[in-house]
Amino acid sequence: MKKLVSLAVLTALVAGCADLSQTSGTDYGSDGIGEETLTTETKTTTAPETDNSYLLAAAPRYYVGNAYKVEDIQYIPAEDFTYNQVGMAGIIPTELNGTKTSNGETYNMNQMLATSKTLPLPTIAKVTNLENGESVVVRINNRGPFVNTRIMDLSAAAAEKLGITNQSKVQVQVMPEQTMLVKTATVGKTAGATVVQEPVAKQETTVETATVTPAPVASGDYSVQVAAFYAEDSANTLLQKMRNYGDAIVVKEGDMYKVRIVNLDAAGARRVIDALRNSEGMAPGLLKNGRWINADSI
Repeated sequence: MKKLVSLAVLTALVAGCADLSQTSGTDYGSDGIGEETLTTETKTTTAPETDNSYLLAAAPRYYVGNAYKVEDIQYIPAEDFTYNQVGMAGIIPTELNGTKTSNGETYNMNQMLATSKTLPLPTIAKVTNLENGESVVVRINNRGPFVNTRIMDLSAAAAEKLGITNQSKVQVQVMPEQTMLVKTATVGKTAGATVVQEPVAKQETTVETATVTPAPVASGDYSVQVAAFYAEDSANTLLQKMRNYGDAIVVKEGDMYKVRIVNLDAAGARRVIDALRNSEGMAPGLLKNGRWINADSI
């Protein structure tokens, strides 16, 4: 019932608001691959999209992905339910219509869709054109744009709804509840454990420490990255819980606060990764001597 109510609310809001899949041609959705060409038409006419159920539909997979580089710039995908950023947005090239996205969906230019370099796929977000005040709810289901002057590219339909014909300054706000509905539908009900909220006294008692074996503090080459946030308070909230798994710290890199469990040997890192996946529904990353490696390589 909760999902049906949320879908109705989301549909109303939309109406009221003014694996690394290889795509053919441009490899737009592939982590670490190339730069796309911005659509520059003065006006894009799209078919009306009356069914918005796809926004909260289950995906072929819930895809976070490991850290990757494009032209020596590193991107670290991570869940961030507090994401609220302002930047430039462009338009996804129309020739990508019908191609596969990074999480296995089929791109439809007539749906309200968007791309992101780091947010999980799919993520539901509200995008506001700061130049005219128009807003739209989008489903982020592909990687990109690999142009650092833009934080997002939009489908032709979403761009038209926002009044964007080339590129514009936008505000992008993740919608936590709707995003969790999509994740839960995709990977199961245990996904709800990954929501990070502001500190609540009762939350400290929800961790069943009897089922968690704290990893011993040791000296090792491995670090497990649990999540990354733009909000320091959110990182510190998760930090308290992650201390049940080992030597947890917050590392500030650029504008992001990253929660990591450090000083692990290979066996300890494997144990922590498995525990976070099975008990918390998380998708942790793995570093060895500060370098990103595949989390399943040990």
